[in-house]
Formats: sequence, C-alpha cells, structure tokens
Amino acid sequence: MTELQFFYDPISPYAHLAFAALPQALEGHSVAVRYRPVLFAALLKAHGQLGPAEIPGKRDWTYRQVQWLAHRHGIRLDMPAAHPFNPLPLLRLGLATAQDEAPGDTNRYVTGLLFEHVWHGGADAADPARLAALQERLQDHMRQRGREWLAPDGDTVKQRLRANTDEALALGLFGVPAVVADGRVFWGFDALPMLQAWLAGDAWFDSGAWERAGQTAVGVQRR
Repeated sequence: MTELQFFYDPISPYAHLAFAALPQALEGHSVAVRYRPVLFAALLKAHGQLGPAEIPGKRDWTYRQVQWLAHRHGIRLDMPAAHPFNPLPLLRLGLATAQDEAPGDTNRYVTGLLFEHVWHGGADAADPARLAALQERLQDHMRQRGREWLAPDGDTVKQRLRANTDEALALGLFGVPAVVADGRVFWGFDALPMLQAWLAGDAWFDSGAWERAGQTAVGVQRR
C-alpha cells in the first residue's frame, strides 16, 4: 500500500477542489492518505511570495477559475462572504482532533468539515458563532469515537501545526494543495491526473524527465 500525504489549508479553494476530487482520482489504487493541515501563509512567507488573493487581477481570475472548475467537475463551491481570512482557528480546530498515533493528521471526515465550513453556503468563515458551532460538531465527533479532545488554543495543537508546516517546507512545498508520494511533490488540483499516472506506473516517471526538470539552468534572476 502506498502512503500519500495530502497537505492542505482550508483557505485554498484549489485544496477544496482537490480534496473533493481525490477519491475518484485514487480509485483502483491501494493507497493510504494522510490529511495534514499547514499554514499556507507561512509557506508563502518562507518563499517570499504573495498569495493569489493578494494580487489584483489574479485575485479576480482565481475566483472565476475555481468556480468554473467546480462547475466543470461537479463539485460544490460557494465563495465565502470574505476571502482571504485568518484560517488559524480552523486549522487548530482540526488538529485538536488529531490522535497521538498521528498527531499531525486530521481524518477525512474532519478535513471535510473544515472545507465545508469555508466553501459551502457562502457565509463568513471567520464568524465566531460559526466557529463555535463547528467546534461543537467536532467535539461531538470525538465523544462518539471515545477519543480525547485537545484545547485548540493550547500549546500542543499550536506545536502540531508548526511541525506540519516546517515538515512541508522541508519537503519542498511552496503551496497547497500538495500531495507527497514517495518523495515526489504533486502540487495543485490540476496535478491529480499526474498523480494518477504515477500510481499507475506510467513509464514517463522512469525516463529521467522528473529529475532533469530540476537541473535546468537559471538564465536570469530578478532582484
């Protein structure tokens, strides 16, 4: 069985699309998926980048494109009342459900609730009342499973998020969604067909093309 790590931040509409499409993309393959929340803004800061929603023009295009992609692929996506927003409360709520055997992971049910909170209904993702209601749902989920609930604002949960984000950077991640499989990083919703091909044993991955891409010389650097 192949282990896949799905790194995400619910602030990303592309991560929402990839999460929804992942089961179909993995159909027929023996895989185990680990869902790992990270702070997208920290990845951007580490690489000196702005997010798509922080660049005029690109912001509008991003929102148009993700709604088209959702329409094209039959995935529900309702733009939230405001975007971007601070995703830290959501990330910490998710990791408050993580267990000692996988302290940096959220299960698929919890991950789905985080994405639905943002991308279903068109409401304010940062609204305190909505976050409180989500916390109640997550706590009820943990009670039903007989598992421990951690304080979302506690040091343990904060450290889990930092550790996930640090590991993502160490793996070479620069954005979300990103699926890591056997050391290879597949970035973006549009990388799912490429991931499928790798899982299916496409000969291209043994051709050396993957490695050669990283050996291309830099012609000019802007300062």
